[in-house]
Amino acid sequence: MHRMAITLENVGIAVRDLEEAIAFFTDLGLAVIGRDTVSGEWTDTAVGLTGNHANIAMLQTPDGRGRLELFEYIHPDAIESEPTRPNEIGMDRVAFSVDDIDEALEIAAKHGCFPLRGVANYQDVYKLTYVRGPSGILVMLAEELTKPES
Repeated sequence: MHRMAITLENVGIAVRDLEEAIAFFTDLGLAVIGRDTVSGEWTDTAVGLTGNHANIAMLQTPDGRGRLELFEYIHPDAIESEPTRPNEIGMDRVAFSVDDIDEALEIAAKHGCFPLRGVANYQDVYKLTYVRGPSGILVMLAEELTKPES
């Protein structure tokens, strides 16, 4: 059977405040690689919303492999929802490997973002936690404890 080539392009997240979300993720180490305001028939068609109009920012991890697209709606109005919980069907979260989870949590705390419960140790392989980021985004931070030998 022929398999179509597929690559993950980015994870997209609607946010309440684009500047607040950019500040959080850039402080964690991502870089803004593009910004735009999008609207018009092509966005209506692609997204499925009539009158779609949004400010967007594309961020990238330092290794160039991961991208995060943030968008703040101008029209139609953004719809507030309760932050998702980890066990909800359709729950989304974005996960990052970090060199130092304690440093990452200090950065997150400066933005008022804290672990849901604490930092876990997974079989002495990872220390990891979920934090509630800007606009209620679930962000997983994980520090690898056992570095593979080269």
